[in-house]
Amino acid sequence: MASTAATKISFVSLGCPKALVDSERIITRLRAEGYELARSHAGADLVIVNTCGFLDSAQAESLDAIAKALNENGKVIVTGCMGAEPEKISERFPQVLAITGPQQYESVIEAVHRAAPPQHDPFVDLVPPQGIKLTPRHYAYLKISEGCNNACTFCIIPKLRGRLVSRPAADVLREAERLVAAGVKELLVISQDTSAYGVDLKYAPSLWRGAEVPARFVDLARSLGELGVWVRLHYVYPYPHVDAVIPLMAEGKVLPYLDIPFQHASPAVLKRMRRPAAQEKTLERIRAWREMCPSLTLRSTFIVGFPGETEEDFARLLDWLEEAALDRVGCFRYEPVKGAAANDLADPVPDEVKEERWHRFMQRQQAISARRLKRHVGQRLDVIIDEVGPNGAKGRSKGDAPEIDGVVHIASRRPLRVGEIAKVKIERADAYDLHGVVVGY
Repeated sequence: MASTAATKISFVSLGCPKALVDSERIITRLRAEGYELARSHAGADLVIVNTCGFLDSAQAESLDAIAKALNENGKVIVTGCMGAEPEKISERFPQVLAITGPQQYESVIEAVHRAAPPQHDPFVDLVPPQGIKLTPRHYAYLKISEGCNNACTFCIIPKLRGRLVSRPAADVLREAERLVAAGVKELLVISQDTSAYGVDLKYAPSLWRGAEVPARFVDLARSLGELGVWVRLHYVYPYPHVDAVIPLMAEGKVLPYLDIPFQHASPAVLKRMRRPAAQEKTLERIRAWREMCPSLTLRSTFIVGFPGETEEDFARLLDWLEEAALDRVGCFRYEPVKGAAANDLADPVPDEVKEERWHRFMQRQQAISARRLKRHVGQRLDVIIDEVGPNGAKGRSKGDAPEIDGVVHIASRRPLRVGEIAKVKIERADAYDLHGVVVGY
């Protein structure tokens, strides 16, 4: 008698939230066809590795993951950003069954079918309408576009993922509705360049809830705000039209949170980076945003040690940090990536100088972040609960995104549930986190 056991797939998802959404789409399709997910490579019929190729260090992590999968299982399919340059994988691992690039979902499924044919039973294999999510039930990433039209000299994402391709607004909003109906309390809007959403569609409207919604950043944010859940905006470049979303934050339609990758403050460095929307009036706009929405949280990322960065450039960055007083900041030491235009720039910064500047940057920003967090002591904040344990709970305020920002450590006299939004009185703050107690029932 033929075996009826479902074919099991072990899945490794590396890289950014955009890649995580790609993984969710692939897994949703596989589950719909009757495949099951395995907890280990050894117990699987096949392994899929979704790679990241943004930095050399990320590529090294991806190659290590492929090697581990081959060693523990032997049957491996590779997809994701590194798949855009398949020779990097095939030269080292010729035994890999198939290599596909990012967003090539059909090619991945076809490769799986060849290696491990599905055993699908439509009466047994049920997939929830919102698809399979790799995040906790109470929050989800909502990808609104693929690719990027920018030409930043340190980045090869456009080469890996192509030019901007936006989803029609109605498609995004219908997906958001399905997620909310399934219990999602927080939508994290992501793309390579969220504020450029819809440019390729010429902002064409589509029909949702009986009304036309333009494929435009602010219109999409306003419509998402009608769903009654937290809406968090990531990867927003500071184009002038971003100003129009701040009133939505002040009104409580979307979270008062902006994730803007400024990358630097020196005009000379920004020019060499070819950063879009890099303008000297950024500090004025930040002040205006905070006047409009005093509760606004700003997070950003920066690069130190970019080719040609002088001590004067770096000092200007530190001064800018003090004046901008950003709430959450990440910092990367510049790392050359094969194929990036920045590799051809003169005056590379020595590694020891990069390291020294990184430590100075982090020390300065830590003090700024600590000052910003202290403002919340004594306040009552809405906190979404992520973890519940015997000695308390952990959650996030409206100013904290999962995985990248701080947390709120919570004491409570009543049981808390993951996904619940509780009112928490903040009693103290440290360098990165808040501590408080649940108030009210």
